This record gives sequence, structure tokens and C-alpha cells, in this order.
Amino acid sequence: MFEIRDLIVHYGVIQALKSISLKVDEGEIVTLIGANGAGKTTTLRAISGIIPATSGSIIFQGEDIVKAKAPARVAMGISQAPEGRRIFAEMTVLENLELGAYLRTDKAAVQADIKNVYERFPILGNRRKQLAGTLSGGEQQMLAMGRALMSRPKIMLLDEPSMGLAPMLVSSIFSIIREINKAGTTVLLVEQNARMALAITHRAYVIETGRIVASGTGDELAKSDEIIKAYLGN
Repeated sequence: MFEIRDLIVHYGVIQALKSISLKVDEGEIVTLIGANGAGKTTTLRAISGIIPATSGSIIFQGEDIVKAKAPARVAMGISQAPEGRRIFAEMTVLENLELGAYLRTDKAAVQADIKNVYERFPILGNRRKQLAGTLSGGEQQMLAMGRALMSRPKIMLLDEPSMGLAPMLVSSIFSIIREINKAGTTVLLVEQNARMALAITHRAYVIETGRIVASGTGDELAKSDEIIKAYLGN
């Protein structure tokens, strides 16, 4: 469904991604783990088209989209719930969700999808008229994920969905990710909570200083002595 081939990205003179390659098959949850500054968020931003690639290919359903603009990638079926949520604080919950469907013209289906988001995240339905900036961190994360779903993505990019959340909410967010995946959305997950991420992922990649240094199933990496020492804290 999706593949990165030899992707290189620069921030000015700094090479942030150093010829990385990875793939995501339809229906999978694939996780990218690594330390702060390793290149995880840069990878997702390059996939979304927010930052340009220096070279390499981004293949989505057989087409190289590396030169496509960000809105075109959303229209193709790629959406992102970014690090830090990035909800529109001065707009209501409902208005944030409507913005997630900004490229769509099927108004009746958009309303049906808003209803579906409320069913998946009941607290958002209860607070649909509330300003998004007044929501708790966990509620804002749910809103960011719900907004990303509003474009009816084929693949959803999730950047640090558990960041700053209480442990009980972290478990809930990972359960929701699983549910979204089982409902038919492929997921590429960036997550510092490696233990939780590897528990739900089908496959995973480890990135260090802009390079992919390991890959395998979630179970394989969770049992690797090197990964345990570096990322799992024991």
C-alpha cells in the first residue's frame, strides 16, 4: 500500500533523514520508534508533504507522490494527527471535525462521519459546541484523531498520540488505535512509548539519527535485548 524508498530530507544544511526505506501493507499497524531527534516526526511530515524531500520516493498505491502537494496527499487518502494535537483552540469541537473534511463535497456523508466520530469518542459528542482549547489533553488527542478520520483516510499517520497523557488515558488511546485499524484504516504510528506501541503493532522499524537500524514484528523487537536496553527501560 505504501512504501518509502531511499528518502533523504534536509533542514537547511542538516541531513535529517539519511536514505531511509520502509513499507506499510494494507490493514497493518506499523510503528516507527526511536529517541528524540532521531527523525520520526520528520518522516511523517515528509510523507504528509509538509516538508519537501531532497531525494527518494514515496510510493502510495503504486504511484510516486514525492512531488505532490500536501492537500493532494490528503485527497489521495493520507491524513495525520500531528504531534502536540494541533487542534484549532478557538474553534468548537464540531468546527474542528468539519475542517478535517475540508476537501470533501459529500455533505450528507460528512455529517454521517461526524456522527461516527461521536460514537467512537462519546465525550466529543457531549462537547461538540465547546471550544477545543478548553478540552483536556486526552480529549484533544481524541479530537485530533477524529479530525484525521474525517478525510476518510486509507492510511492515518499518528505522531506521539500518548504524549503528555495519564497512564489510564494512554491505554485508552492505544485501544482506540486498534479499533480504528480493525475498522479498516491502515496506521503508521510514531510513538516514544515503545512498550505499548510494540504490543499493538504488526511490524516496527527503529530509527536512529536519520537511519533505519532495525525492523521486525512487534513481538520480535519487544524481545530483542538491544531494543529492551535502548527503549523499554530494562
